[in-house]
Amino acid sequence: MSGIILKDKALVASLRAGLLAWYDTHGRKLPWRQGERDPYRVWLSEVMLQQTTVPHAAPYYEKFLRLWPTLRDLAAAEDGRVMAEWAGLGYYARARKLLECARTVVRDHGGVFPADETELLKLPGFGPYTSAAVVAIAFGHAANVVDGNIERVMTRLYAIETPMPAAKPQVREAAAQWVNDDRAGDWPQALMDMATLICRPKSPVCGGCPLAEACVARARGEQERFPVKLAKAPKPRRYGVVFVIQSGDDVLVERRADKGLLGGMLGLPHTEWRSEPYRTEEITPPLSAPFEVIGSYEHVFTHFALTQEVWRAQVSDESVCDFLRRNNSFQLLPVSEKVLPTVFAKALKMKPVAPGLFD
Repeated sequence: MSGIILKDKALVASLRAGLLAWYDTHGRKLPWRQGERDPYRVWLSEVMLQQTTVPHAAPYYEKFLRLWPTLRDLAAAEDGRVMAEWAGLGYYARARKLLECARTVVRDHGGVFPADETELLKLPGFGPYTSAAVVAIAFGHAANVVDGNIERVMTRLYAIETPMPAAKPQVREAAAQWVNDDRAGDWPQALMDMATLICRPKSPVCGGCPLAEACVARARGEQERFPVKLAKAPKPRRYGVVFVIQSGDDVLVERRADKGLLGGMLGLPHTEWRSEPYRTEEITPPLSAPFEVIGSYEHVFTHFALTQEVWRAQVSDESVCDFLRRNNSFQLLPVSEKVLPTVFAKALKMKPVAPGLFD
């Protein structure tokens, strides 16, 4: 690692002040930055922003606050409603941890988040990043907040040649040199905004960067080479068959087991997702009906890609009611409710379907 910044504390202080001044003028106006820095709102935004983008997360954040404006409101919410409102943000385990954490803070901390990184790390769903972010942004305490955006800035500033993720300890060491009590909450947000608007993954706008004079990668003309990453192995592919079973304007859904992928969510019945395509004779729908195959679609999860064939059937009220009496994990759901995870919502959008039913 280059020592160009580590050896010059005055330069660090000057550049840090320059970035904060840039942030005052150019920082993004985000929903969770409006008003007081309520720990509940900071925490909620940080959980939502994991594995998704700001434009995608913002409407979910605003809707959650309308439904559950305080931590106690969220802690008292019905699990199924929270999971349904989370649909589309992915990683449903995060939604379960969200509820678990809210209830833990209400039960063990009187509904108030502790202002200490060590104590926050004990809460469900809190890791090093979230703990540091809440301590810095919500409470204004100096903390070494390092996310993917800050990793990109630091690997370029210091030209860290170690590939990610092995370079994470070096990145944290580099980022720690810039952390102090002065505007502790603004500092990580300034870095994140600069990374998003200037130090972009592709085509960084180095001419407008407040840290440019200290950037080793820029001096070498190698900005886009960092962070160094190992080649990704291709995702394994799995195959399945999903059943769209209609009764009038309703569709048959099932409540998934609490644990595992999409745990606790409503979903369409489907076969096991496996590594080989299914032969027709291997497929057993949940109830007997004349099914038609209307096509297949692709969906990508974090750890695998899925090809799913869609079987559709229209069944009588009598047959589906008899099925429901014998299978209490299933229910009929008006399609207009749109509460299914994306992997199943895609099946509902497949054509051909009853005219207008899934529009």
